[in-house]
Amino acid sequence: MARRLCAALTTALMGAAALVCAGTTSAPPMTAVAVTAGPQPGAFTGSGFDTCTAPSSAAMQAWLQSPYRAVGIYFGGVSRGCAQPNLTKDWVATQLAAGWRLIPLYVGLQAPCTSHSQRIDPARAAEQGRAEADDAALQARNLGLATGSVLIVDIEAYPTTDPVCTQAVNTYVSAWTVRLHDHGFFSGFYSSLSSGVAQQVAAYNAPGHVPPDYLDFAKWDGVPTVEDSTIPASYWAPKRRMKQYLGDHFETWGGVTINIDSNYLDMAPLPAIGDFNGNGWSDVMYRDAMTGELYLQPGNGTTLAPRIPLGGGWRAMDAIIRAGNFDRAGGEDVITREAATGYLWLYPGTGAGTLASRVRIGTGWTGLREITPIGDYNRDGYPDLIAGTSTGALYLYPGRGNSFGSRVLLSSSGWTSMDELAGGPDLDGDGYVDLIARQTKTGDLYRYPVTTAGKLGSAVKVGSGWTGRRNLTQVGDFDRDGRADLVAIESATGTLYRYRWLGSGWSGPIFLSKRSSALQKPLL
Repeated sequence: MARRLCAALTTALMGAAALVCAGTTSAPPMTAVAVTAGPQPGAFTGSGFDTCTAPSSAAMQAWLQSPYRAVGIYFGGVSRGCAQPNLTKDWVATQLAAGWRLIPLYVGLQAPCTSHSQRIDPARAAEQGRAEADDAALQARNLGLATGSVLIVDIEAYPTTDPVCTQAVNTYVSAWTVRLHDHGFFSGFYSSLSSGVAQQVAAYNAPGHVPPDYLDFAKWDGVPTVEDSTIPASYWAPKRRMKQYLGDHFETWGGVTINIDSNYLDMAPLPAIGDFNGNGWSDVMYRDAMTGELYLQPGNGTTLAPRIPLGGGWRAMDAIIRAGNFDRAGGEDVITREAATGYLWLYPGTGAGTLASRVRIGTGWTGLREITPIGDYNRDGYPDLIAGTSTGALYLYPGRGNSFGSRVLLSSSGWTSMDELAGGPDLDGDGYVDLIARQTKTGDLYRYPVTTAGKLGSAVKVGSGWTGRRNLTQVGDFDRDGRADLVAIESATGTLYRYRWLGSGWSGPIFLSKRSSALQKPLL
C-alpha cells in the first residue's frame, strides 16, 4: 500500500478516469492570514484526506462542503512524488484560518530491501534518521507549522524477512524520533499494517528502541477506525493513531474533483508534565551533595542533555521537591525544607529554566518525613503535598498557592515501614492521582489509589526487587507516551534509570545518566 506517490499511479488503478492530483475551480482564492493555530493536527477525531499535490486554496474552500476537516500535506523528503506549487507558508495560514487541520507527511529514505532509488544505508541508518529529522524540522518551520506538530515519516511497504533491512528501518525511525524531539516536534510513522507497522509493534518495548510518538497505518478495508487487532490496545494510546482506510479514489465536493486517500484520525497533543525549562519535555533536577549546587538536566523524551547550573546554597536544605505549578503562576516550582529552622520555602519557576526569589510558605515542618508532591489530590486546582510523621501517620497538606490549608489525616499508622514515596500521576486511568510507596524491608513497590471520596484505597503491589535503589521519583510522562514514568538511582553505581508504567507494573530499567553516587542526591 502506497501513500500518495503520484508518479507511481496509473489510470489502471482508477479504471478509465484520468489521474487528478488537485482539483481546480473558478472561485476566488481565500485571503492569507497570519498563522494562529497551534500544533498540527492538534486535538482532532474525525475524517481526513491526503492527495499527492496540495490543492489550491480555492479547491480547499470548495471542499469545506465535504465531511473531511483534516488534510495531509507532503511537505518534504527525497522520495516525495509530486511537486508542490501551492504549498507555501501563506497556503498553510489560509487553511488553518479556514478551520482545516493539517497532517504533515515527509517521504524520505526508504527501506534498504526495496527497489526505491533513495534508500536507508544500514551502516548509516541512525545518522540518516537524524539528518532527515533535521530537514523535516526545517521544512516544517519554513511553512509556519508550530512546534509540537506531528511530523510523519512515510516508509513504504518492505519485506520483513530480512533482519538487516528491518533493523535499519527501526534504527532510522528511533533516530528520527529522538532528533525531532530535540527540535520540539513529535514524530509520526506511516507504513502498511503488515510491514513497517508490524515491525514497529514488535520493537515497541525493545531495549534501546525509541518508538514513534504517533502511528499512521494503512489498511484499505474501508473501515474508519483506528483500532486493529494486530496493534496492542496500549500501544500508541490514547489518541495517538491515524488510519488510511481507503486508497486511491476520486471524490467531488463543491464542484471540485480530487484523487484522494481517506483517513480516520483520533489524535490529541501529548501533555507536558514536569517540564521545568519549557521545551515540552520532562526534566530531571538534582543537588550536588559536595558543592550544594542545584542542577537541571533537560529531557527530550529519550535522553538527558548536559547539566545546567541553577544556583548554589542548597546544602542547607534537607528536602527538595518539584511541586508542579504550585503557585499557579506558570512554570514548575520547587519547594524545600530548611533543616535548621523547619521552614518551608517556595522557589517559583519562571517556565524558562530559572527560579525566582523564594517565598516562605510554611513553618514547623521539622520531624516530618518523606515530604512528597502528590499532584492535585483533592481536585481543587492546587497541587498538594503529603508527609509522614515519626509515629507512622500520613497526612495530606492541601496547597493554596502560597500556603497550605489544614492538614488531613490519610492514615493513622503503618507508614514507618514504607519509604521512597512518590505521587502525582493517575496510573490507573480513573481520573484521580495515585501514590507509590516502597516497603523498606522487602523492597516491594505498592500503588495506593485515591478514591472518589478522597481516601487512600487498598495497596496494590506493582513491583518487587526495588532495594538498592533510592530517590524514587515520579517524573511526569518523560517520553510523552501517555503513561507516567518513574526514575530512580541505583545506589551502588549512581546510575540514573527510568521506568515506564505499563498499566499494572513497571518496565525494566532504561538508562538515563551515570554520575558519582555522591553527586546525585537528592533527585527531584
